[in-house]
Amino acid sequence: MPSAPRPAGRRERNKQQKLDRITAAARELFAERGVDEVTTQEIADKADIGAGTLFLYVKNKGELLLLVQNATYTEALTRGISTAEHTPDVLDAVMAIVRSIVECNRKQIDNGRTYLREIVFGDSEEPHHRDAIVLTLQTEAAIADVLQRDQRCSPADAATLAHIVSAIMFVSMAASINLTDSIDGIVQQIRNQVRVLLPR
Repeated sequence: MPSAPRPAGRRERNKQQKLDRITAAARELFAERGVDEVTTQEIADKADIGAGTLFLYVKNKGELLLLVQNATYTEALTRGISTAEHTPDVLDAVMAIVRSIVECNRKQIDNGRTYLREIVFGDSEEPHHRDAIVLTLQTEAAIADVLQRDQRCSPADAATLAHIVSAIMFVSMAASINLTDSIDGIVQQIRNQVRVLLPR
């Protein structure tokens, strides 16, 4: 009979509490002013820790943004997948996932664009960066699952198409030319491109 997992010790609980405070402080400050306008010292002060302690948890502000945005992205992806499950049309179901991600990314446009830049160019050895890559792969897998509802779309083709959809979504959200576009405008732009990819 397997033994019950041991509860976390005081040290682990303290570490988690500090991480939770850091994440909450960064989320609030980034949402108010954007990642570029917030200093790590301000985040440390708001989290009631020393700046040196902050850097035990993250190496730089980019990693801190990844930490914050990954949690928000996870919620958005879960929401999008749930909506897609109840959406019979394949294109509409794909776009349910896409819309949820776009809405998440555009809550604070500069933060969203910086997050995408960190995913593409960040340190792949950093755990929060790896988590972001995993979320990107989970998004592609969810889109591929929807695409396979169409019997003409093989698993290999669905995976390739999902990767293309992901690339379209990334570029549409990150491009400077779309900086002032509304969420609806960006979603429509993505939809127009995805529509021509799907089997007819």
